[in-house]
Amino acid sequence: MVKQKKKFKKENILVTCALPYVNNIPHIGNIAGSHLPGDIFSRFCKLRGHNCIYIGGSDEHGTPSVVAAQELGITPKELTDVLYNEHKRIYDWLRINYDNFSRTSRKIHHKTTTDFFQKIYEKGLVTKMAVNLPYCPDCKRTLPDRYIKGICPKCVYESARGDQCEKCTELLEPRELLEPKCVVCGSTPEFRTFDHLFLKLDSLEPAIKKWISSQKHWRNTVRKLALGWIKDGLKPRSITRDLKWGVKVPVKGFEDKVFYVWFDAPIGYISSTKEWAKREKKDWEIFWKKDAKIVHFIGKDNIPFHTVWWGGMLIANSEFTLPYSVAGLQYLNYEGDKISKSNKWGIFCEKLPESGLDADVWRYYLTEVIPENKDSEWKWSEFKNKVNGELVGNLGNFIHRTISFIHNYFDGVVPKAVKLNKSDKAVLENDYENIWELAWKTHLRDALKEINKISAKGNKYFQDNEPWNLIKTDKKRCGTVLNVCANLCKNLGILAWPFLPEASEKLADVFGNKIDWKELEKELKDGKKIKRCRPLFPKLDDKQIKEVKDIVTSLTPLKNYFGQKERDMINIKEFKRMDLRVGTIKAVDDVTGAEKLFKITVDTGEERTLVAGIKGFYKKEELVGKQIIVVVNLEPAVIRGIKSEGMLLAAEDDKGNVILLQPEKTVNEGSKVL
Repeated sequence: MVKQKKKFKKENILVTCALPYVNNIPHIGNIAGSHLPGDIFSRFCKLRGHNCIYIGGSDEHGTPSVVAAQELGITPKELTDVLYNEHKRIYDWLRINYDNFSRTSRKIHHKTTTDFFQKIYEKGLVTKMAVNLPYCPDCKRTLPDRYIKGICPKCVYESARGDQCEKCTELLEPRELLEPKCVVCGSTPEFRTFDHLFLKLDSLEPAIKKWISSQKHWRNTVRKLALGWIKDGLKPRSITRDLKWGVKVPVKGFEDKVFYVWFDAPIGYISSTKEWAKREKKDWEIFWKKDAKIVHFIGKDNIPFHTVWWGGMLIANSEFTLPYSVAGLQYLNYEGDKISKSNKWGIFCEKLPESGLDADVWRYYLTEVIPENKDSEWKWSEFKNKVNGELVGNLGNFIHRTISFIHNYFDGVVPKAVKLNKSDKAVLENDYENIWELAWKTHLRDALKEINKISAKGNKYFQDNEPWNLIKTDKKRCGTVLNVCANLCKNLGILAWPFLPEASEKLADVFGNKIDWKELEKELKDGKKIKRCRPLFPKLDDKQIKEVKDIVTSLTPLKNYFGQKERDMINIKEFKRMDLRVGTIKAVDDVTGAEKLFKITVDTGEERTLVAGIKGFYKKEELVGKQIIVVVNLEPAVIRGIKSEGMLLAAEDDKGNVILLQPEKTVNEGSKVL
């Protein structure tokens, strides 16, 4: 049932996804552009039988986190603590199967980074250079690259960052920007001279170029872009920044600086692998220091960093394995335009679990629009048509009708195949190895298309054989047809696991098989009892699409994730505004016509009158002489004709009883409560 083209060789494979900044919430472009392709690829490697792990983590250092935290009035640690968990929640829900999802703020990463740097430093490949950096006179600070924006000198994009133009992907220095502005206050910065550490990329250029040129199996777009960077010659590049948040530089005179985020972030792949190995009691070095294949999944703006920059760092260090493949993907757009959080244009992943659709449904269409070789686009009309026509109408329909028919006419038992004819064999003989090879070359969309073709062939076979008629005229032949269909459904479930893990695992439970490549070679035994299964995927109508769209295109403001802290801060500020004083009750009188009110005379350092609704909880004689807490800096209020000059503090228990708050010991009237 499986055509083997060559003998299988088990390999060690490490798959990574570009570490996401956790200064915001991911959108679907982030998922389709790296996380999902990396997950599909790593699942294929595991399914095929390779020793594979999928490594990721949050990129928490650098100016993006500092700027976001500053705008929210919190610390970078508070920001990243919350958003790391939010990112992980989203990836987990989408079944992005990271073997380890770490954080660059963890100690293991800081140590790994300083050790990595020390090796390069000792080899003389780091130098000190004086550099002109932007300094904001209003903020009174140097501006790291992402604290400054301006016009790109290459493509004239108006919002280029100080380290890279997002539009043309050109690497930049802050001094190259036209009309630079501080992103915090908008003022024009001055340029002042500071000492920083630089990696000698110019010395590493021949080795970097030789390595990139030899990677003939890379996509042409990736190799071409990487070599284009080198074309004009490499220059030393700064690896330190004037920030407090990040990995500290272990060099005398630079203790007040941290490593540039693009120096420490890719080392996160190594530190995350170490963290995984420590937890699982495995050897991390088999992936980084021995014969292993490392595959990076990244967006196109990260291609230069993962080839020239990261490659140069690894060559400089010389202890670690260079990447086998850099799968540089393009951008996913949304309904004719670029995804933009500032313009609230796109699908924002925090709401996906609320959409009512399973993760598999999202994964299916996102696979269809993975921007493998060029920019792609999310379209709601296409989403509906692909889900209904392919996922439901093809794959889901074939599986459901096969399982239902076996339960309706064969008591849920796989019938015996009695002599397969030419058409039976043709349905079962599929080139599954071709699907694996497409996946290995990271042609994931094509791999999914091949699975759909096999399902379509099964549907046609079912329809052509008309088992609803055969069951009346030739039950043995009908049993053979259903046996063929059941075996094909079992195999489709295995092959679909990298794309549709939830549905595949349900099918494995129905047929009682493992999700393993070797299972493709095994046939279901005659007489095997299979479980019932509801339709795997829902058919979508226009009303449901509108409801889903309304949910997932609404963007939760970032400040809302820290709303409780903000409310607490506001409450604390409001509380501090209250002037609370200890007072002694001198007299208590009834208020005419009021059943619940007392007129209370209290000494808080000065005599004042309060009107309080505690008549039903205390008697007059119980109150006289008591010390209570009074808010004394409120505007007076007239209640039942009486001027009330403050409020007393009381608590209410779960039965509705009111209890006055009192000092533990007698204190002087007018004492301030802190």
